[in-house]
Amino acid sequence: MPKFETQIIIRESQLDSFGHVNNADYLQIFEDARWDLIVQRGFDLAHIRKSKTGPVILECNIKYLKELRSRDMITVTVENLGREPGAHPKIYKLKQEMIKSNGEVCCEAVFTYALFDLENRKLIEPTPEWRKAVGI
Repeated sequence: MPKFETQIIIRESQLDSFGHVNNADYLQIFEDARWDLIVQRGFDLAHIRKSKTGPVILECNIKYLKELRSRDMITVTVENLGREPGAHPKIYKLKQEMIKSNGEVCCEAVFTYALFDLENRKLIEPTPEWRKAVGI
């Protein structure tokens, strides 16, 4: 499945005292893009409540490459990397990037994630709806 892309404008509320995006806000921006992806593919909050399943992040490796400042227009990508060879069958990886309008990659992150059973509090095999939502 191709990379998912969404555009955002950096807001003043996302800046720290140095005048660039606060490190914690990068994670929020990435999360917002992941929600945009799954909601567009039918895995919205109503579906999560009904199915009692939802996404869970297990690990994050993030690299801050260039600063982002107020009113920068960026593209945030989401790309499913699938499972690593020998990895647990319920655990997957995805890569995200924040790209300035001039093409510079400002931040990249690799997330390890799974589908979580909200009633039994455990990881579960991807359902067909989840596979569609994340492109696996």
